[in-house]
Amino acid sequence: MGRAPRGNPAHLDRIDLDEVTAIYLPLTRLLNLYVAATQSLHKVSAAFLGTYAPKVPYVIGVAGSVAVGKSTFARILQAILSRWPDHPQVDLVTTDGFLHPNRVLEERGIMNRKGFPESYDTRRLIEFLRELKSGAKQASAPVYSHVSYDIVPGDEVIVCQPDILILEGLNVLQVGDADEFVSDYFDFSIFIDADEAHIEEWYVQRFLKLCETVFQDPNSFFQHYAQLTHDEAVDTARFIWREINGKNLRENIEPTKPRASLLLRKGADHRVTNVSLRRL
Repeated sequence: MGRAPRGNPAHLDRIDLDEVTAIYLPLTRLLNLYVAATQSLHKVSAAFLGTYAPKVPYVIGVAGSVAVGKSTFARILQAILSRWPDHPQVDLVTTDGFLHPNRVLEERGIMNRKGFPESYDTRRLIEFLRELKSGAKQASAPVYSHVSYDIVPGDEVIVCQPDILILEGLNVLQVGDADEFVSDYFDFSIFIDADEAHIEEWYVQRFLKLCETVFQDPNSFFQHYAQLTHDEAVDTARFIWREINGKNLRENIEPTKPRASLLLRKGADHRVTNVSLRRL
């Protein structure tokens, strides 16, 4: 058993319009100001140096635990930002595509640590960001299937000089002994936070929903979970959280929280209760 499965259960996609007005719209206004300022700085610098300024994306990193709502948050952020007239092309890429293929994880004996920092091809991810930030006309990223629970051979997503790139993943703010980090290429970063007890409950509810939906697919890597009783499914989800996701959160994800530009804190009902902006 490796990294816990994920999906898009309906309850994670129900966003209150009041929350959109109170949280998401002001946040996108702030980001719009940052994007405009950064673009202007690039133009002024190029003019001063007498050089050509290639179009480079403003990169926003979104970090947080499994089941905390990163994917939903990133999709909403993408949808709203793309409506601003200054930057209509907003691309969203998840770090799932940069996980090592299952065969590599199995060879290294870390299949049960999928989602931990060592399970990612960080070098490939940094190369992807470097290409975009250097003004390359396009860069490609691998594609991950949450049905087969593996990288899709021969498939890729092509990113072509977007105005903004949102990179969403568990460990995007991770640092270590390397000379270069993923976050070195961020212009702005957001960490989605909540009490671990709440996140665990959200994960259990997601797992139960997946047992009724995605796991029913004959091609699903987790098809064997589809036959679990309700109580068995709850016990299984809590075991996965205790042995994998909770450990990853405490050991690797939560310690990166202070590095984020902005911290969104969620309450038990998944609504944002507090927004903290680090002085930049």
